[in-house]
Amino acid sequence: MKTILIITLTVLFILVLTSIGFSQPPPLPADPDQAPIDGGLALLAAAGGAYAYRKLRRK
Repeated sequence: MKTILIITLTVLFILVLTSIGFSQPPPLPADPDQAPIDGGLALLAAAGGAYAYRKLRRK
């Protein structure tokens, strides 16, 4: 009786391990939406350039 239990548990353990080993990995996440670079970034760059020009001009 003890050997039958050990054999049954061993077979079940092997079946579970092989099903886990051959399972498919989860799908990769989709690419995130890209943020548009529009007028806000251009205004920020222009303001930074104007500020740097003013600092250099005063010096």
